[in-house]
Amino acid sequence: MKEKSDRCIAVAGGGTGGHIIPAVAVIDELRKNWNGSVVWISSKYEIDDMLINSLNLKRYKIFSGKLRRYFSLYNLIDMFRIIIGIIQSVFILAKVKPLLLFSKGGFVSVPPVLASAMLKIPVITHESDINPGLATRINSVFAEKILVSFKETEGFMPKRYRDKIIVTGNPVREGIDRGDAEKGKKIVGCPRGKKMILILGGSQGAAGINNLIMEILKELTERYFVVHQTGKNATKSVEFSNYRSFSFIDSEMPHLLAAADLIISRAGANALWEFSVCSKAVILIPLPRSGSRGDQLLNAEYLARHDAAVVLDQEKTTGSELLETIENLFNNNERLKELGSNLNRLLPGNASKAITRILLERLKRGG
Repeated sequence: MKEKSDRCIAVAGGGTGGHIIPAVAVIDELRKNWNGSVVWISSKYEIDDMLINSLNLKRYKIFSGKLRRYFSLYNLIDMFRIIIGIIQSVFILAKVKPLLLFSKGGFVSVPPVLASAMLKIPVITHESDINPGLATRINSVFAEKILVSFKETEGFMPKRYRDKIIVTGNPVREGIDRGDAEKGKKIVGCPRGKKMILILGGSQGAAGINNLIMEILKELTERYFVVHQTGKNATKSVEFSNYRSFSFIDSEMPHLLAAADLIISRAGANALWEFSVCSKAVILIPLPRSGSRGDQLLNAEYLARHDAAVVLDQEKTTGSELLETIENLFNNNERLKELGSNLNRLLPGNASKAITRILLERLKRGG
């Protein structure tokens, strides 16, 4: 039975697909069980426009700044952006009067969370990765509940927050596990019986993975069919008979996942959970610490410890070593199946229902 309300829930998050796509999954589930409205407070980035505009909900764009843990002159500029974002969020939230704010993390979520605290609006936040980012650490101060994907995340949080933490897993967009393999192969033109490799670098692509693939693309396409999400900033244009590239894959993703015999990917939690529900064998090339806070490395190491993925170090792996890894897996079908099965057991289910239940229970309590 749907809960009736003439008010709304606000959602905060954006900047990358890893923050947006899980929130979309929660909204889809929420709409099945609640008659109230949903508003989204997001950034002004193109990826936000691409993924949010089709949801048929009210969206507000705010300024925000990147939260850096190191010295940079940009911190001063971004501090002003954050202050502006807080002011914008106060006016937005005072206008829409949400029952609560659900934060999916990322730097754009911090101003709405701080504004919610000022206006005494309850906050529930979710962290996808094992190691919580700085935004989640800030948001956790003001959140009533801290939802996490991994049990191990508790160890990274201050002990005073432990009573607020609930392990839910990660939300997965609806239908991602119901793709049609034949349709996926038809979309890209993969011949029947040809092994297909799906290469993903996240919503913005991955230059490190792209460079490795370009080193061995001739050899790969001689043996397999390659589907490659390059990111919109990829500059190389190549032509091979068994190669299809996309700057970004959206609605076709369930079918391409179903069609893939092997996936090569970064190690963002959102992608890992999608691979898990599809029981796919994965080679992970996580974003190195030199370009990140190390969250993907921890995610990948966790899977490797449980034999749920093959993990390669971007800064040490050569194209020929990647090619050898791919060939070894394709020469051992049982190993491919084992990796997919292990991943599915390690990251079970879809957290959308659990998170929606927590949100609705909070609405019932009111106050």
